[in-house]
Amino acid sequence: MSNFKKARRLMVEKQLKRRRITDPLVLKAMGSVPRHSFVSMEYQQLAYKDSPLPIGYGQTISQPYIVAFMLQELRLKTPHKAIVLEIGTGLGYQAAVLSQFVKHVYTVERIPELAAQAEQNLLALNYNNITVCRGDGGYGWPKYAPYDGIVVAAAAPEIPPPLLSQLKEDAALIIPVGEAGNQQLLRVTAKNGKFHPQTLTPVAFVPLIGEHGWAEKQG
Repeated sequence: MSNFKKARRLMVEKQLKRRRITDPLVLKAMGSVPRHSFVSMEYQQLAYKDSPLPIGYGQTISQPYIVAFMLQELRLKTPHKAIVLEIGTGLGYQAAVLSQFVKHVYTVERIPELAAQAEQNLLALNYNNITVCRGDGGYGWPKYAPYDGIVVAAAAPEIPPPLLSQLKEDAALIIPVGEAGNQQLLRVTAKNGKFHPQTLTPVAFVPLIGEHGWAEKQG
C-alpha cells in the first residue's frame, strides 16, 4: 500500500467516521479521490491532514472533514441521477469527490488560472462527468438548472438569489454565509416555492467575490 493510499484510508477512519460522516457514498468517494493530486508538490505530504491548504491566488482547498460534511448534507435522494452545481472549483478536488457518486457536476470558478488547472487535474485523472465554467459563481450556472443540489465553497454576505432560483423542489443549497471570523454554514431547502434555511456549524471560508458576494480588495 502506498503512503498516500494509507494516509487516505486513515483520513477516512480517523477524521471522517469518528466525526459522524456516515454516508457510505461520501466515505467511499473520499477514500478513493487522491487529494494529494490537487495540491502543489510542496503540500503533498500534508494532503491528508484535517486542514485547509493554500492553492494560490489567495484560495484554499477545504479540509477533508468539511468537504465530506458539506457533501453529506446535500442529502441527495437519487445520487446516481443527480445533477449538482458547485461554486468555487479551486483545483477540482471537491468536484472530483462529488463526481464519484452523482451523474454530473457543473462547477464555476472565478479565477481563470485555477479553472484551467482544475480542468487539467480532472482530465489527467479521467474524471469525465465534470464540466468547469469560468465566471462569477454568485450567478450560478442557469444553463443547466435546476439542480438536485448546490454546494458553495466560499462565504457570501447573504444567500445569492440566483442560486436559490436554480434549486429543484426539495433540493438543498449548502453555503457558508458571513464575514471572516463570523461565518455559519447553512443548509437551505426549496419547498413549495419557499426557502428554508438551517444553520449547521461555524466555518471559516475564503470570501465569495462578485456581484452577489464581497467586493474584491484592491492593491
